[in-house]
Amino acid sequence: MMSDLLHHQSEEFRRQINLRPDDAAQFLDQLIKATDEVSLRDVFIAWNEKGIDEDEIYSLARIMRDRCVRVEPSRATFVDIVGTGGSRQKTFNVSTAAAFVVAGAGVAVAKHGNKAATSNSGSADVLSELGVEPAVDASTAARCLDEIGICFMFAPNFHRLSPTLAKVRRGLGFPTIFNCIGPLCNPANAPHSLIGVWDAALVPKMANALSRLGADRSWIVHGFGGLDEISIHGATVVNEIGDGQIRTFEIQGSGSNGHEVRRVDSAVESAQLVRGVLNASLAGSAEEALVVENAAAAIYIAGGSADLDSGRESALESVRSGNAARKLKELAEAVKR
Repeated sequence: MMSDLLHHQSEEFRRQINLRPDDAAQFLDQLIKATDEVSLRDVFIAWNEKGIDEDEIYSLARIMRDRCVRVEPSRATFVDIVGTGGSRQKTFNVSTAAAFVVAGAGVAVAKHGNKAATSNSGSADVLSELGVEPAVDASTAARCLDEIGICFMFAPNFHRLSPTLAKVRRGLGFPTIFNCIGPLCNPANAPHSLIGVWDAALVPKMANALSRLGADRSWIVHGFGGLDEISIHGATVVNEIGDGQIRTFEIQGSGSNGHEVRRVDSAVESAQLVRGVLNASLAGSAEEALVVENAAAAIYIAGGSADLDSGRESALESVRSGNAARKLKELAEAVKR
């Protein structure tokens, strides 16, 4: 049966009442403990109909940050690059590909991610297809970040959630608040983040929540056409967090010579495109342009370039020189040690 608290909160959501910060910890515990899939589904449907609130994002992310297993690298400067999922455009794993490009450009990356919940391929799914074991412990992640400048942190190894909750999320057909709070809960406490969101209305909510949680220069972005990445077509809305302030602006896509980014239906298809970008066999393609654009922003955010244009140059050099592909090979080998 649904706990009294979950039932109460479902009714509150139906009345358009947000989760109270004082109830957040106990409510999260009940979501994790729940075994009734129908009841959990009812909670998320009511929540989705109400809409996600900034205070809800902040409160739950703060709790999950406090509870997570910590990764403690020696490096002080690194970036996470991640999408929330939930995009209407089922692209390949752009942020995962971009992570290797960023690392190949000399900027360290602590990537946090999971298996697919609302997409056709999650970062952990595609890494497995690329020959990288995603489910490593905290000490291995820290060693990889320190030694080779990139690591992957598989969310279930660092956050206490539940298989039932994950199963319900996969079956909903729409993103939930966990799509929002996951990217805010990097176990290595990444000082810089590039986070793409599926809904433009969430950009300021996520930016304000991240600012309240504490972050150095970071971007929350939403791309043209509902993309949870920076788009190469049309405008991308950006909220930049830094120095206790949030700056809002747009950046225009760099274009892709008229080509469209291919959609994927599986992690296998996504891995094929990621390999193609990293080994430069897709040079000049829309897929390469999309990865370069997002990698450029992450490089710039973390202080690896003076501006976005020079970030693009560094990202493209990382791909064409083979440095990005070498980072993939290095990570695959490092997690086995």
